[in-house]
This record gives sequence, C-alpha cells and structure tokens, in this order.
Amino acid sequence: MTDTLKILTLAQWARGGNWRLDLPHSSPCHAFVWITRGQGRFTVEGLRRGLGVHNALAIPAGTLFSLDTGSQNFGLVCLIPPGGSVLMPDTPQHLRIREVHAQSELTSMLDSMQREQSLARPFHDEALRAHATLMTVWLRRAMIEHGAAPSEKSAAERLVMAYCALVERDFTTGRPMADYARALGVTPTHLTRSCRQCAGLTAAEILTRRTLHAARSMIEDTQMPLRHVAMQLGFASAAYFSRFVLHHTGQSPSALRKRAKALA
Repeated sequence: MTDTLKILTLAQWARGGNWRLDLPHSSPCHAFVWITRGQGRFTVEGLRRGLGVHNALAIPAGTLFSLDTGSQNFGLVCLIPPGGSVLMPDTPQHLRIREVHAQSELTSMLDSMQREQSLARPFHDEALRAHATLMTVWLRRAMIEHGAAPSEKSAAERLVMAYCALVERDFTTGRPMADYARALGVTPTHLTRSCRQCAGLTAAEILTRRTLHAARSMIEDTQMPLRHVAMQLGFASAAYFSRFVLHHTGQSPSALRKRAKALA
C-alpha cells in the first residue's frame, strides 16, 4: 500500500531479492534511509556516490535510484506516502552525520517508529505519523547543518539527470536508447560516455536495468499473464520478452515466478 507510512530494515525492503534495490527503479513513496553499519554505493538520478555508516539518504517519490549495499550492511528505511502531512524534500539529499548526539537522536526516533509499528496499539498510525514528522524536522535541521552547499552540476551530470528522468517516464514504451539521445539533442556515443562517467553504467545499461526491474516486479509480485507483462513493457512479442529475461537473469519468466511463489 502506497498510502501507508511504514518503517523497514534494508533486508525487509529488499524482500529477499537484492535486485529490488540493486537495479535502477523508483518508489511510489518518499524513502528516508539511515545506514548504521557497513558501506556501499547509491545512484540517484544517474549520479553515483559512496554510502557509509551514519549516512542519511532522502529519495523523493518517483526518482530513479539504486542502492548497492553489502550483506554486512544494516540500515532502516522509512517509506512516506507523498501528498500527506509528513513533508519531505523535493530533491534527493545525502547527509553524513558525524555528531554522536545527532546520530543517537535519529536512531531513537526510528526505534520508536519500529516499536509503534510492531505493537500495533490503538492509534499507532497517528503515532507513526507524529514520529515521522519529528524525523523530517530532524532532516531539515540536518540539511541546514550538514548539507553541502548546492554546487553547479557539470554538463555531463545535467545530461545524465535529464536522461534518467526520461527513462523513468518512458521506459515502458520500448524505445531504444538512441531515441532518448535524439530527444536530448546529443549522440548516443556522447550520452553513453556521460552515463559511464556519472553512473558507472552505459546509457543502454541504465535503460535495460530499469526495464529488468519492472519486469521482475511484475513477474514475481503479480499473477499478470506474462504476455501482458511483455506488452506493458513495450516488447514486440512474448518470446522476445522471455529471451530478454533469460539473458539477464539466467531463468525464464515462468521459472522466476515459480521460484518466487515457492519462497512466499
């Protein structure tokens, strides 16, 4: 449910499949991530950055992102429905919190939210919203105290951000990467060079991985006929869709669905 505020561990957010976080995708909810152990990388709007202990990450709903964390990492994520009373930043935020007091304050808020959610006492939904409001106050204060001053994006970064916004909007159309480059007024070679520089992936890989995330989500989380999944993602045929999934996962769509059902 996208209208329900909830708090999860990173492992719960991944729901048993690292691909759910590793592959580029977007969330219908705002996501606030707090890392308390380990390190990794994240990519938001096509810009890749390092992620470490006591890092806070705010990702607006509908923003293309991926999160690459190791198995030893631990963190919490608060999913906040957009359009409600709990206010979140309109742009992605990455904060490194070094003060022990600030770290403890945020951890305490998130722990309280976890207790409210697990105990499910009367009015727990109101309590969750109240704690989330306090958390966003903490976030806004931290943005003032710890946030880096807005920096001018390079031409490559602006191009990649524009490309990722188009990918998130249009990936279900089946358009090839070259069409996106044409829409952005650059050559596929230039777009690919910029994406590799900013995201560590080629432009085609970003588009492919976004499509793959959507494909696996529909295959493993729904009972939609596979031919309809293929159609919704812009594939010319169900056979081509099956080859695409098999090539990138090593399993057919039906095998992925069967495995997901067995693990549920």
